[in-house]
Amino acid sequence: MMELTPCIVQDSRTGEVLTLAYMNEESLERTRATGEMWFWSRSREELWHKGETSGNVQRLKALRYDCDNDAFVALVEPAGPACHTGERTCFYRGDMDLAPAEALAALERTIAERRDSEPEESYTASLLADPARIGEKVEEEAEEVARAARGESDERVAEEAADVLYHLEVLMLSRGVPVAAALEALNGRRR
Repeated sequence: MMELTPCIVQDSRTGEVLTLAYMNEESLERTRATGEMWFWSRSREELWHKGETSGNVQRLKALRYDCDNDAFVALVEPAGPACHTGERTCFYRGDMDLAPAEALAALERTIAERRDSEPEESYTASLLADPARIGEKVEEEAEEVARAARGESDERVAEEAADVLYHLEVLMLSRGVPVAAALEALNGRRR
């Protein structure tokens, strides 16, 4: 058997770590040839095409190597949960406080869940049921953050900015536009 290389798998849209798996030369070649993730199963001692039985394939968007060339990061577009338990990520246990970098992705999932709620029970669902109101709320919250920036504390600016981000994300999802689309637009402007 060839040398195994650890591969950290991240959602390319959100940056969330989905799993840690191992690759050898053959799994790396198959990943490159198919555009979907292949690993080496240490427990079964065989090649493993992620999603072959579950349908939860991971489409490769980018593959990065570390400075010593002995570990990979695979940025993928997942077609479903990464974990065999059905969880979105294999890292669903332990300290589950969200890191700041995870906030927008978690908020997007929460808004999507609330979309199916009754508007009387959920502020988010009530906004989604009234598209004109969402735009008004984005304008209102943007004005509030601008006002806070002119003369209030940094903490207050952060709170008002959070309100803008929340309402903007509701607006985007009401149009079926994921947050990743705006982030891709930002990345496109750096070129």
